Amino acid sequence: MSSKPEFPYYSVTSTLHIAAIRLRTLIVNGLWIMLIFLTATGCARAQSYSSDVNWLIKVLDIKEGSHVADIGAGDGGQTLAIARYIGEKGHIFSTELGEDSVEELREEIENSGMNNIDVLEAHNTHTNLPEECCEAIYMRRVYHHITDPASMNKSLYRTLKPGGKLAVIDFEPRGREAEAGGRASGSSHGVTLETVVKELQQAGFEILSQEQRSGRNVYVVAQRPEEAG
Repeated sequence: MSSKPEFPYYSVTSTLHIAAIRLRTLIVNGLWIMLIFLTATGCARAQSYSSDVNWLIKVLDIKEGSHVADIGAGDGGQTLAIARYIGEKGHIFSTELGEDSVEELREEIENSGMNNIDVLEAHNTHTNLPEECCEAIYMRRVYHHITDPASMNKSLYRTLKPGGKLAVIDFEPRGREAEAGGRASGSSHGVTLETVVKELQQAGFEILSQEQRSGRNVYVVAQRPEEAG
């Protein structure tokens, strides 16, 4: 009579132990890869963010004592960076859409202790800022959200002092460009360089520079002309 083969307990335990070690190794390695990816992504975004702030300061001629507006300020990071640069003699208006977003932005600004910033709620068709209150206005990754560019651009024009400058940083869509109001989602998410330039010119702006960089990024600088005479 043949006997059944025996499988010692230790061999099963050993196999499970090895499997557990391998699984743990895979998990640890996976977490490290994810951490490296997130760190690299975060560093790249931080570098891009810092580069954009420096670019804005340069092309808009922002200096100590300047009056500036940040349209669609998000978490207020750029507002704070510019506010520190212009100092106590300068002033910056920081705007957002929606009561909740405005309150979150206001909380960030208040926690910073900066006293040269006004937080205001913007509107889809106008800045909600005083006329001719700023020498410089900028929008970073905001323009494609504007649902009525004609009205908003006219408002931006009026908000600037004669000779004042506007900077737009945005990105081109991966797919076909949509009409205003449909540029904030899907493959149409974004706005082309040509569209930004055309719509600003229609509002009376003079285009000082336009550039499409790697990664679909769009950079436009426009100016409200100096008054004649």
